[in-house]
Amino acid sequence: MWRLLERHGWSWQAPARRALERDEHAVELWKKEVWPQVKASWRRAGPGSSSRTKPASR
Repeated sequence: MWRLLERHGWSWQAPARRALERDEHAVELWKKEVWPQVKASWRRAGPGSSSRTKPASR
């Protein structure tokens, strides 16, 4: 992706500083408790189809 951006004269943008309202404790808690569940449910999904009209064949 970086090469595509660079080729078109664009650059990736990052915030200059963190938001003052950011709650580091809440972020760490979310990473430890919520993210593993989200990640696990995403990987559990079976094979699918990109077609809206034709269901996945098995």
